[in-house]
Amino acid sequence: MKIENTKAQMRKGILEYCILSILAQQEHYPSEIIAALKNAELIVVEGTLYPLLTRLKNAKYLEYRWVESSSGPPRKYYTLTQEGELFRKELEATWTVLHSAVVQITKNAKS
Repeated sequence: MKIENTKAQMRKGILEYCILSILAQQEHYPSEIIAALKNAELIVVEGTLYPLLTRLKNAKYLEYRWVESSSGPPRKYYTLTQEGELFRKELEATWTVLHSAVVQITKNAKS
């Protein structure tokens, strides 16, 4: 088994929670979301982000509005819906338990 595949699966598993957390702070357009993820060293390409945003929108966790841009075409700015915030909080609770379990299990692992 290749380590890169396992790393990718680990990142993929937490991506929704990270995106919803970014949008919980304020609305963003996709390039800003990618920049925030890259800043946290969670590298994501547009081909990964756009389908995820569409899926979250279709689930009614996100909504967007079009904003005219002075430097190009209009941009979609995404924000959380009330349902999206509830879903984010559920993911946060799940992450807290999962993180705690992993820390407990791995703290005594031999390096």
